[in-house]
Amino acid sequence: MNIHGRKVLLRAIEPHDLPLLHSWANDPEIQMGLGGWHFPSSSEDQRKWYSSFALSSKDQRFAIETADHGLIGTANIVDIDWKNRNAFHGLMLGNKDIRGRGYGQDAVMAIMRYAFHELGLNRLDGSMIEYNEASLKLYLGKCGWKEEGRQRSWYFRRGRYWDRLLVGVTAADHSSLLEAGDYWAQ
Repeated sequence: MNIHGRKVLLRAIEPHDLPLLHSWANDPEIQMGLGGWHFPSSSEDQRKWYSSFALSSKDQRFAIETADHGLIGTANIVDIDWKNRNAFHGLMLGNKDIRGRGYGQDAVMAIMRYAFHELGLNRLDGSMIEYNEASLKLYLGKCGWKEEGRQRSWYFRRGRYWDRLLVGVTAADHSSLLEAGDYWAQ
């Protein structure tokens, strides 16, 4: 099953995506905007990562694709807690040339619609580095997420420590965002 946005298609990650994903995994500029710790990875590391995917009701990972640009990034809904109806969401736009064109917003809006309307989840959680202004603008501005906490000095990047911002969105937040201006009707 594919998930359609207005501009993007979210689909399964396929073996033919691995070379491009590998190049993004080794791009320091991309990795500086992501949480976690990143080491140089080999093509074999990328294949092992891909092989670790299984049909799982707990973790869903997607390739983000456009008709004009092909694969532009990845998105996920992971650590799904079916009892409490929540999960963690992350997004990475690897194609730097397409940033600022609304593809990230469309991917997040499609993820939220899928999570809340198809999976029946009640909330999505995420986190970001305090200096990732593009993510802050996207999630907290355009997509209706809320900052819910801050873990001080969580990440060590660029020779110093940075805070980790904890963000979240509920199904009610999403409904309010759509009522204020239906993204899907545009």
